[in-house]
Amino acid sequence: MKLTQIDAYRWEVPRTGAMQVPGRIYADARMMRETGQEEPLRQVANVACLPGIVEAALAMPDMHWGYGFPIGGVAAFDWDSGVISPGGVGYDINCGVRLATTALNRKDLIPHLETLVNALYRHIPSGVGSTGSVKLNAKEAKKVLQQGSRWAVARGFGEARDLVYTEDGGCLPEADPDLISERALTRGLRQLGTLGAGNHFLEVGFVDRIYDAATATAFGLAEDQVTLMLHSGSRGLGYQVCDDFLALMNRARTEVGVTPPDRQLVCAWTASDLGRRYYRAMSCAANYAWANRQILMHHSRKVFEQVFGTGPRDLAMDLLYDVCHNIAKRETHHVGGRQRVLCVHRKGATRALAPGHMSICEPLRPYGQPILIPGDMGTASFVLAGTQGAMEETFGSTCHGAGRRLSRKAAKRAGKGRSIHRELEDRGILVRWTGRSTMAEEMPEAYKNVSQVVEVVHGAGISKKVARLRPLAVVKG
Repeated sequence: MKLTQIDAYRWEVPRTGAMQVPGRIYADARMMRETGQEEPLRQVANVACLPGIVEAALAMPDMHWGYGFPIGGVAAFDWDSGVISPGGVGYDINCGVRLATTALNRKDLIPHLETLVNALYRHIPSGVGSTGSVKLNAKEAKKVLQQGSRWAVARGFGEARDLVYTEDGGCLPEADPDLISERALTRGLRQLGTLGAGNHFLEVGFVDRIYDAATATAFGLAEDQVTLMLHSGSRGLGYQVCDDFLALMNRARTEVGVTPPDRQLVCAWTASDLGRRYYRAMSCAANYAWANRQILMHHSRKVFEQVFGTGPRDLAMDLLYDVCHNIAKRETHHVGGRQRVLCVHRKGATRALAPGHMSICEPLRPYGQPILIPGDMGTASFVLAGTQGAMEETFGSTCHGAGRRLSRKAAKRAGKGRSIHRELEDRGILVRWTGRSTMAEEMPEAYKNVSQVVEVVHGAGISKKVARLRPLAVVKG
């Protein structure tokens, strides 16, 4: 595939054939030389063929092959004359990350680390098909789908303050639970408050470097401070919503009149009845995911309090922010000299709004939206902040993590005969896991170098580094 280097951090797939716009890739030269880049680049070109796409089909430095869109893909479509595609959101709708700070420092933590990780593993349900302590009937489940994090807080799972520091207040108001299939609803009845499997995790770490002191202070971060990071999504309910609407859009292809270059990019006009129904059902799954992460954080707070024998005030486990990275949203952006209403798809990509943007909660608005970038469980994670550059180039978007370098199958082959958890323990990181193949599939070598990924978005000016976190204990599904 023809590829043009624009500068040290930007590459372009020129517009050819059926492409409506060019593709733009954020990466450095070393990343572009790595194997496995051809397929996600082809997916970028395919996305650029969809009707109503604006400016460019984008891919972040953590890009890798995904269903339809590449993971790490961003694309915006005109709300009135463009399309919406489940492949541009993904199966795990509103998979996302939340980060909490505490009053503990690293020295406080180390003597209790093993007790803490064991207690978190016992009390935070994880793994394929895991069920939580929150049991719902259909009527109550629909309230979760409509209210999101607000439902959880109203029932004692956390504090009203948590809603302020959650993207969109933890609720998309367009949600319509009546559009959720019985199978999707049933799958969601017993999975609220569960971590899930795959790359989902709970991580206890500490701040080991500050890059921007003023922003770090505003975010409540300080060196050696203990943090809690959670990565989870909408579980089986979100998966089923995606599956249901892929089937509906496939059956309606003739009626829609769009033949995408890849059948995984099946879509509907955003303004059509089918497009609106998908958006409202997706919003339900997004709200479920926010409620899920809210409950997970509440249970984690209680475990910390029990292990350290302290109360909420002394622990001071405060939510820094909750961001999603598998979603489509109705947003207004400045394009071509005018304001346009767009449907922005972010699949494995995070919102990165600039300082002053009204969608950022007021206490953090002057500093830009917090961006949470988890790495692999053996290296580091990062806190970034949104920039004006992201608003001008990427519809206020940036990367979402390190991004896979090896498929799960390849990672299992590479990990055969190794004791990954022992290797991590030798580096001072305690790990607890549920799935038999989890450790091999999620070993550090399966992921790109997160520091390199972050350097690209920082160097390109679409995010700025605020702080680096190091892991000390991880619970995996």
